[in-house]
Amino acid sequence: MDDEYVDLINKKAATVTEIALENAKNYLLDMHLQARENTNQEVKNIQWTSSKDFTIDLGISQIEEYILTWEMSSRWLHCTDFIEEEVLESITRYHYRVKWSIPTRRKPVPRSTACVYFIVDAFTNKSQNMPVQVCFFVESNQLMHRPGQSRFREKWLADVIESKIHLMEEITF
Repeated sequence: MDDEYVDLINKKAATVTEIALENAKNYLLDMHLQARENTNQEVKNIQWTSSKDFTIDLGISQIEEYILTWEMSSRWLHCTDFIEEEVLESITRYHYRVKWSIPTRRKPVPRSTACVYFIVDAFTNKSQNMPVQVCFFVESNQLMHRPGQSRFREKWLADVIESKIHLMEEITF
């Protein structure tokens, strides 16, 4: 490889790294602010069904119901999909994906999307009368959230989309 090409790759990598670090910093700052706000405001949740009554379709319905508790702009559209069922020793784990975008009149097909992944654990042992356990995380973030314990931020989605768009602009095919 020639030096000019290596320099170009290094510059692109540095730009992508800067964006990733900035988004991570903003995300952590939001989490800190959210923790401070949570002491003053109630974090909304729904009544999740019992493990014995849980079905894949009910999971989609309950995730949709939970999303309605989020304070989101109406410009965001989403679709919820079931991904897979995982049978473990004492639970059955259900994986869902909620794909978000902001279509506009000028661009009805969005340039990028952001996903929130839900994991629902239904107990298969003596605890079947207990509610399912639910957690979720935003694409490209490893922090797990639990309904009723953390407040969702639409900025998390915007940061993912912004990062993807910037990355696409930096890479030439």
